[in-house]
Amino acid sequence: MTGEDPETAPHAAPDTPDIDALDRLICTCRACPRLVAWREEVAVVKRAAFRHEQYWGRPVPGFGPTDAEILVVGLAPAAHGGNRTGRMFTGDPSGNVLFGALHAVGSATGAHPVSRDDGIELLNIRLTAPVHCAPPENKPTPDERRRCAPFLSRELELLRPTLRVIVVLGAFGWQALFTVLTAGGWNVPRPRPRFTHGAQAGLTHPDGRSVTVLGSYHVSQRNTATGRVTPAMIEDILVRAKTIAES
Repeated sequence: MTGEDPETAPHAAPDTPDIDALDRLICTCRACPRLVAWREEVAVVKRAAFRHEQYWGRPVPGFGPTDAEILVVGLAPAAHGGNRTGRMFTGDPSGNVLFGALHAVGSATGAHPVSRDDGIELLNIRLTAPVHCAPPENKPTPDERRRCAPFLSRELELLRPTLRVIVVLGAFGWQALFTVLTAGGWNVPRPRPRFTHGAQAGLTHPDGRSVTVLGSYHVSQRNTATGRVTPAMIEDILVRAKTIAES
């Protein structure tokens, strides 16, 4: 499972025995030529402020405990955030907002994520994305999302014993998640639940599982700068997720 063949890593995802193995596999993936070229170009050209840093420049795996009850699903790593640091929502303004909210509600040990080795830990919550490579203009294509889907699908399966709530940041992640849930046999209502901030949907699986999906506007710099989403709004969603998970 080296990922040298562009199709190897996604097709190998269903065979990974645990989340640690899945994360290692994700880091090898070269399934999307456009994304590979972009993430590696960014890692060489760099942003002036980070010109002395060694960029990660690879797919960014999920972050957080492997027995989490809450999963937060974003969009994709930022070119000079996760693509630089190698950790989800770390090293950019979006991550600062999210980790600030996580810390405020007691789900993270720190509020200022800067690197993979900054010592911050997540508590009963895990971060992931439907696309694991930084895309140009933060816009993955539908085909790139499809290629990456086996990773999210397997992550959901491996979290099965503990997962209670999924918080989705943004409409892209909402669509990607429900596509994966439908393919995984979950009883998704028809019409599919519509994304909006505060949306809530309860889903069941024929095997007896249940999960609650919560929607939130993404913590993108555009959304936070315009006030479309505030730290307080994110904290409210996270508190709801914790309350549901504990009930």
